[in-house]
Amino acid sequence: MNDAPAQPRAELRFGLIAGIIAYGLWGLFPIYLKALLPTDALEVVAHRIVWSVPFGALVLSMRKQWRETVAAIMKPKIVLLLGLSSIFIAGNWLVYVWSVDHNHVLEASLGYYINPLIFIATGVIVLKERLSRLQTAAVIIAAIGVATLTVGAGVFPWQSFALAFLFTAYGFVRKTTPVGAMPGLFIETLLLSPVALFYLLWLAKTGALTFLHHSVALDILLVLAGPVTIGPLVLFALAARRLTLTTLGFLQYIGPTGQLFLGLYYGETFTHYHAICFGLIWVALALVSFDAAKNSAALHSKPISRAAVSATPKS
Repeated sequence: MNDAPAQPRAELRFGLIAGIIAYGLWGLFPIYLKALLPTDALEVVAHRIVWSVPFGALVLSMRKQWRETVAAIMKPKIVLLLGLSSIFIAGNWLVYVWSVDHNHVLEASLGYYINPLIFIATGVIVLKERLSRLQTAAVIIAAIGVATLTVGAGVFPWQSFALAFLFTAYGFVRKTTPVGAMPGLFIETLLLSPVALFYLLWLAKTGALTFLHHSVALDILLVLAGPVTIGPLVLFALAARRLTLTTLGFLQYIGPTGQLFLGLYYGETFTHYHAICFGLIWVALALVSFDAAKNSAALHSKPISRAAVSATPKS
């Protein structure tokens, strides 16, 4: 009798571990990117794309998702949408790598902190959604924080907003595209790979290619761009199928928090204006998280049919 809940508890535990590792790896990502110097940001992104294709194919084989992938490729509308999302995610990668290379890890961290708030703003502007009182307060508080940093430090954190807007646009397109996370990413990198490969060949022709012209250690790290890109996403997909959106919402702050501490470790400037901005952003996120948890609790208090439970997908 007591063994019945064992499997759900094991699934929940596995999902939680997978989610923590995924977001933890994203939080430590600047360490990997710093190790790729002196490779240019655009070359790094090209390697991420090119090496993600064979590694992604391996993951699709292991997860037996080729049928889903081929079915998606055969639908022009899905390919078109993934072509659009691939542009957004490539832009996000480029801004992030450039930010880390040029010692703007703190701005990158801020970008992923404000990303949930940009999602909320997009829902209001694009989908005509209505904000709750807590969400309205959160957006106002976050805006005050960003304004304080902009006026006080005299620099508008464009990297933060570029990362947040590009990832929001990517998430919005992917949300409306009927394809799984891994098949979708594989098709995206496949669509981008001809451009990335052409760029790498052009660098080689002009003598500007870092790959194979610096050190064996750097070459290995660049090849690992595929697993480093795909691996955390696979772990996230495993977590997303087993955890509630509220739990995932709390876990997502692991990444930018890790990046924040790394930015401080690398000696980036952190003024009292940064402290005020980050503090107000954290207050805003606390309000959003509380609002999401309250709505989730209200939703789960309603009776759920047995059919709905059995239809929950597992990877």
